[in-house]
Amino acid sequence: MEASLNVPLRVGVIGVGNWARHGHLRVLDLLPQYTLQAIYSHRREAAEAAAREYRIGRVAESIDELVESPDIDLVVVLNTAPQHAQTVKRVIAAGKHVYCEWPLTTTLAESEELLRLAEERGVRHVVGLQRRLAPHNRYVRDLIQQGYVGELRSVRMHVSMNYFQATRSRALEWTVPLVNFSSVVSIYGGHFLDMLFSGTGWPVSIAALTPNQFPSVTIRETGVSIPTSTPDQLVLAGMLNDRAVVSVHIEGGKRNGSGVQIDITGTEGDLRITNASAFGDVGDDYAIFGAHGDKQPLEPLEVPASYLRLPESDLPSAVLELAELYWAYAHDVTNGTRTAPTFADAVHMHHLIESAQRSFLSREFAQLNPTM
Repeated sequence: MEASLNVPLRVGVIGVGNWARHGHLRVLDLLPQYTLQAIYSHRREAAEAAAREYRIGRVAESIDELVESPDIDLVVVLNTAPQHAQTVKRVIAAGKHVYCEWPLTTTLAESEELLRLAEERGVRHVVGLQRRLAPHNRYVRDLIQQGYVGELRSVRMHVSMNYFQATRSRALEWTVPLVNFSSVVSIYGGHFLDMLFSGTGWPVSIAALTPNQFPSVTIRETGVSIPTSTPDQLVLAGMLNDRAVVSVHIEGGKRNGSGVQIDITGTEGDLRITNASAFGDVGDDYAIFGAHGDKQPLEPLEVPASYLRLPESDLPSAVLELAELYWAYAHDVTNGTRTAPTFADAVHMHHLIESAQRSFLSREFAQLNPTM
């Protein structure tokens, strides 16, 4: 049985990396459903700086001190993926509700274990797969469900970003080792596949390529080169059901012209969703275009105001997507619903990515359970 919660939720944060400071803390400071109570980082000076910037009352001396604090309802785990499993276990053992950034862990087995432990302990669990809840994606999902395109025939998505090149900053050194499950395929693949398939439905079978094109990554600040077999591309083809096909290409290290384009073809119409950035700044919003009939031009479709639910702010679009997840979680707590993605969704995504990697190694189609 889950412990009860009241809004505003009292939050403790573990980890003060770039995305924590410029994403999560800005969102938690914006939304009235949350209050920041405490923060911890093994880099105490970083935690103290964040506490000053966001008026957080306490810098914890240790993870255990933070998770065992009686004035904290929700612990937000924002350290690196290799640290997630042990950190989340300590949160669950303390009986606290937990948010963990994606990837949930570095292995499918560990992710399954965290899901089991959280369910057994009766704590609410959330994973940071926020793009599914962005206004444009909720609108596209509803258009599909309402029959805007008719029966799905094909879905195509291309996502590219400048990050994950053969030269990286020291702050991204942890993304290099294969065992850290923190490649462009794991991180961006997880985010964008979840965004896509939450609207179209999940594939029942796939074949995939996950090649390594940068066998050595150089750390910019030190000049040290690190050998790696981490995948730099994901090319996936498959079936969404007995009839509809899906194709996906996700690539890192694209120097120019990166962004997102999704094309959805149905028996009655078409949709196109675009963004000039896979990790949007202020104003980098998704554009939706659609058409019915035959040989008609794609016309802009504005996201209705009913899909906009956040307070006014000047936050970048990628941060606003994160705010949508926190808004959904607070709404779930208040209304007893489950719209925010959970550890079960993380396990489902980990299964999909592992299936893609197995397909590449075996050169065979992988059969999937679309519902998990």
